[in-house]
Amino acid sequence: MRAYLGLGSNLGNRIGYLRRAVATLREIDACLTVSPVYETAPVGGPAQGPYLNCVVRLDTELDPFELLQVAWRLESDARRIRTVRNGPRTLDVDILVIEGLELATPELTVPHPRMSERVFVLAPLEDLDATLVPPRWRETFGASLGVPESARKVGSIDDSLG
Repeated sequence: MRAYLGLGSNLGNRIGYLRRAVATLREIDACLTVSPVYETAPVGGPAQGPYLNCVVRLDTELDPFELLQVAWRLESDARRIRTVRNGPRTLDVDILVIEGLELATPELTVPHPRMSERVFVLAPLEDLDATLVPPRWRETFGASLGVPESARKVGSIDDSLG
């Protein structure tokens, strides 16, 4: 199955956490594709610094719940601590879309229920597959052309971002 995962970090070595997550995901799919990296404003939660975000497209034989376990392991490996809802984090990994699948359980909802409300998901997801984002989504966030100001493309996972 083809899956799209959102990755984000706003604590510590943000790009380092993203790179380590991508490296681990390459063990599942050596040919995975990574969107450009965006720096984005936080959404909700307490005052906090900006995030680095990207989306990864991978092909896997893992079922959705096994993929969720991988996501949780990546967060754990990054020493993510869940203390405040929507608070700062070393690494956040969300399953956004699994092609051909709709799922709603207490543990996992696919497609991700709030992805159409988040520039930090829509901008990098569109870079990988524009058919997965709502038409005219930019206008919802106050930008008719280009990416809204709350998201700024800063490079690729392989660039020397800090």
